[in-house]
Amino acid sequence: MEDQFLYFDVEHAVSVHDWIIENSGGKAGNSDLSLLHSPLDHIRNDDYYPSLEEKLTHLVFSINKHHAFVDGNKRSSIALGAYFLELNGYEYCIQYFVQEMENISVWIADNVIDKKLLHHIIVTLVYEDEYPEWLKLSIMHAISQQNNL
Repeated sequence: MEDQFLYFDVEHAVSVHDWIIENSGGKAGNSDLSLLHSPLDHIRNDDYYPSLEEKLTHLVFSINKHHAFVDGNKRSSIALGAYFLELNGYEYCIQYFVQEMENISVWIADNVIDKKLLHHIIVTLVYEDEYPEWLKLSIMHAISQQNNL
């Protein structure tokens, strides 16, 4: 059976990361590339991640949280998520995705937004023009919970 999704490899991910560091600053280098190999391999498993949104959620969350790079993990998670969207024909939502993920990626790194909430956000970014009220409230609740700690 032929893959219905297109993927990129670790070498491409590293080159995107390196470009980000060269053009926006930060410390160059990798911490542990197995932390990059793992999510890139996992998203190919349709039993665990059957939909584009599930693959994208795992990709963004893993790159953001697991720190395969010395610096630029949040920026790389956004750029590589956008590239995954582009590869799979979702160009129409890339600008919205990148714009919204700037804040979301910080909240993921700070443990404000968990993987389940990220999945809801990504579904909205891919298929909706704006967040539904329940999702806005969920995000606000997550932020307020973090502020109360």
